[in-house]
Amino acid sequence: MEPLELDPGTVAIIQLAWSRVLGFEDTAFADSSTGRLYRTDSNAPVITFVTMFGKEALVGPDWAVAAAQQLPGPVLRQHSTLLTLSREYGGRGLGEAQLFFSDALPDLDPDPSAAVSSEPAFVTQLERLCPPDDSAEAGLSSAEYPFVLLDDSGDGAPRPLSGAGYDVWSGILAHLGVLTPPQHRRRGFAQRIVAVAVEEAMAAGLIPQWRVRTDNTASQRTARRAGFAFAGTQTSVILGA
Repeated sequence: MEPLELDPGTVAIIQLAWSRVLGFEDTAFADSSTGRLYRTDSNAPVITFVTMFGKEALVGPDWAVAAAQQLPGPVLRQHSTLLTLSREYGGRGLGEAQLFFSDALPDLDPDPSAAVSSEPAFVTQLERLCPPDDSAEAGLSSAEYPFVLLDDSGDGAPRPLSGAGYDVWSGILAHLGVLTPPQHRRRGFAQRIVAVAVEEAMAAGLIPQWRVRTDNTASQRTARRAGFAFAGTQTSVILGA
């Protein structure tokens, strides 16, 4: 599959959004004249290191910023590095993830045997079919806009096949979460419900963003098949006991 590319205008909007998400000036990520971005926050509950479109940024307490200045990006974005730096401060893992974005409507034929619902009961039912860690990562039960793909072809009650939902970040990004029960994976259901969420997000004027754990190669493949382009990484650790 050929690498997916984003429109330069989309890239500029994503850079604006992430500058705001991390608390920088609006033009910070787009400014090619500066090196790695740093923002010191003595009260930050999380250390966050982001690479995006060739730019790097770190937000955290002063001791984390000082330590990060001595490390190259490929080392700093490793989850083990941030855990080591924060060990004395109670650092615990949030993990390393890849960031994908989309600026094209998905091209999928509708499935006449499937229906889509945003009813909380179907979200809850879907989460019960999935491992707790997967449900927690997707966060569909807390998503502002959840969507569940249902099998409505039988005589009984509809059954959830997969789900996707999003929260709005900075009024610009639709941050997606995707969840599929193990027994329904590798059948294209995630791709179909992601298409629904992407269409809804774009209709609202948002840019869909999909964050996928670095070790979750299956979700990375699904993201690319759904028309998402890789843009960078996010590595974070939570501070405190």
